[in-house]
Amino acid sequence: MARLLGRLGGWCARHGRVVLAAWIILAAALTAGTLVFGRPVSNNVSIPGSDAQRAHDLMRDGFGPGYDTGGTFQVVLYAANGTLVSDERERAVDTAMTRIREVPHVVQVDTPYRMGGMSPSLAIGVLTVRLSGQEEGTLAETSRRISAAVQPVRATGVEAVVADNGTPADKEITTGSSEIIGLACALLVLLLAFGTLVAAMVPIFTAIVSLGVGLGVIGLLGHLVDVPKQASVMASMIGLGVGIDYALFLLSRHRKLLADGVPVHESVRRTTEGAGGAVFFAGGTVVIALSALLLAGFPLLRTLGWITGISVVCAVLTSLTLVPALLGLLGHRINALRLPFTGPRREGAHSGTTGWAALGTWVAGRPWRVLALAAAVLGALAAPALGLKLGPIDDGYADRGQDARRAYELMEAGFGPGSNGPLIVVGELDAKVAVSDPPAQIVTRIGDRLADVPGVAHVSPAKIDVSGRSVLFSVVTDYAPSDPRAFGVVGEVRGLDVPGVRLHVGGEVAGMTDASDRIAERTPTVIGVVVLLSALLLLLAFRAPIVAFKAALMNLVSLGAAFGALAIVFSYGLGSRLVGMDPPVSAGGSYLSTLFFTVPIDSYVPLMLFAVLFGLSMDYEVFLLTSVRQAFLRSGDNRRAVAEGLGATGRVITSAALIMVVVFVAFIAYPDPLVKVFGVGLAVAIAVDATIIRGLLVPATMVLLGRLNWWCPAWLDRILPDLSVAGHGEDDDPPSGQDQDRTLVTTSRS
Repeated sequence: MARLLGRLGGWCARHGRVVLAAWIILAAALTAGTLVFGRPVSNNVSIPGSDAQRAHDLMRDGFGPGYDTGGTFQVVLYAANGTLVSDERERAVDTAMTRIREVPHVVQVDTPYRMGGMSPSLAIGVLTVRLSGQEEGTLAETSRRISAAVQPVRATGVEAVVADNGTPADKEITTGSSEIIGLACALLVLLLAFGTLVAAMVPIFTAIVSLGVGLGVIGLLGHLVDVPKQASVMASMIGLGVGIDYALFLLSRHRKLLADGVPVHESVRRTTEGAGGAVFFAGGTVVIALSALLLAGFPLLRTLGWITGISVVCAVLTSLTLVPALLGLLGHRINALRLPFTGPRREGAHSGTTGWAALGTWVAGRPWRVLALAAAVLGALAAPALGLKLGPIDDGYADRGQDARRAYELMEAGFGPGSNGPLIVVGELDAKVAVSDPPAQIVTRIGDRLADVPGVAHVSPAKIDVSGRSVLFSVVTDYAPSDPRAFGVVGEVRGLDVPGVRLHVGGEVAGMTDASDRIAERTPTVIGVVVLLSALLLLLAFRAPIVAFKAALMNLVSLGAAFGALAIVFSYGLGSRLVGMDPPVSAGGSYLSTLFFTVPIDSYVPLMLFAVLFGLSMDYEVFLLTSVRQAFLRSGDNRRAVAEGLGATGRVITSAALIMVVVFVAFIAYPDPLVKVFGVGLAVAIAVDATIIRGLLVPATMVLLGRLNWWCPAWLDRILPDLSVAGHGEDDDPPSGQDQDRTLVTTSRS
């Protein structure tokens, strides 16, 4: 593997112009393709085999146009002065309804003057618009047309807010400003790390090309498969971070070899042969972790996982081809345009003792105390995770400037909190009962039983399908969609025993209930597969089973710190304001209630975060272990190898982690609460992983394990393919007097 990557890097360095042109043309072509053909997106929230999905299927098949996947809009009307019941305003509403019916795909418009369409104060009303055959990619245009159609109502002094029936997670997320901020901050870190503008621009340019290709592929895939709306922002976050990091590791190694007098093309070959192998395996762990989401049983999460992995694959490919091409083209000009006040920096492999090397020596001298200290700190960081509160996040937590937030607040004020997430109850009648018992009696019986369920505020009049086999109710609860008590009402309704009728519950709350149950059921399987496959990949990379499985398990530690941070910020509400969240109306009006308010976290977010974080954390593990392994092969002294490995990679890993952190923090500026949750979790986990875990915990455990770190049974060594990324000392000459030790170490693997 290493030799193959070395030959690939050498070829790219010699044919730099061809490789550079190929990547630019590919990125430009894919970007142009998305501009011409568009980027279709579709959040497939179906859960095959679930009760909510059965209710949706019955509603779609039995109740005609307007109940399929076309979508539903609500126009919430609010008369701040007076009521909606006046001749002028009623005429304006009729005119608006006529105009709305002319909008493409609209099949039904329900007047606010119907039963249940007007609040008791008569100041708030709901005009419901049902569509059929509407594609999700054109919902935004439909929303604009509906908003324009209700202009006559606004002319009478009535506020009219258009909102669809989705959640914040369903809203289209546009990217742009956060990527620019992230790139600017990353450039600053790279300038400080390298001291030259040319060197700093190489990772930035590579990441931009990689991101352009990845987003282009994802955008065009929308024409073939359902691409979640969150895919682009997740791909941007992960792709930008790993793209810069991988190029950073390669560039750092290349500059060291140049400083040691190695010719340019030979330096590029050695770089891709050594550090390139680490990039390959590090990217592989991220892809494996994301691919394991295929087992989650939740289509949205499954698709989001493998599509996000595309950005990682692009980052690996550009790092192994485009970076060597740029290094070959630039030659020694890689150190050009040095910043003022940054004198020449010695980049050689043996350039003296660094602060990280001193830390490595200090840790190696007292491993037990360092282990106890790191464990105590990590335990304290992870402890708040026990209070992590999961639940659906509704439009009450959306940005105050969005129509969805305003519509939510008006609906809550006029019809109660449950009106923002009604339960869709579909009764499937048994054929014999439908014949022997008049349908009207069955419908009345079901309606009475639903009204008696604790927590039910209102049951709408029933609708019977054309076959007479299904009956549809809209049930409004006393609780907001994000209130855990709403889940309890779903369970109570599903538990009703009505002879001859099978009740199925759908809608937003019921769907999230089923999603939570399905994810809870599959989570142990996903975690087990990710840990085992990642450990297997590390075993192939280092041929050391103890190190491989210890590294895989060690990554779980940083997850505890990430979930602890999420609990502090969102579940305890101690930082919800700091990340730009606005308190919901239910928070009250007191200073403390609006300063500290809790925000639920969607049930699928922890599993998605686990997959992403596990893969990203493994990146730094691979680079650290590669350096330690190479130092061990040179000297045969485990304690010294740990100190040297930490010293050689500490500054680079810290710079890479800092870039990741600033990129993820930049994405917290998005108004979407889901993106904020990912930004906080990813930033904290990477910061903890690159400092406490890689700087203290991992070196301490490696010192304590001694030569067991690199022990491999003879039978296992024989059957493992030769894919090691650290089978040699990066082509460095071993220190004087240690050739015999190195020979003993390398031959012990045979």
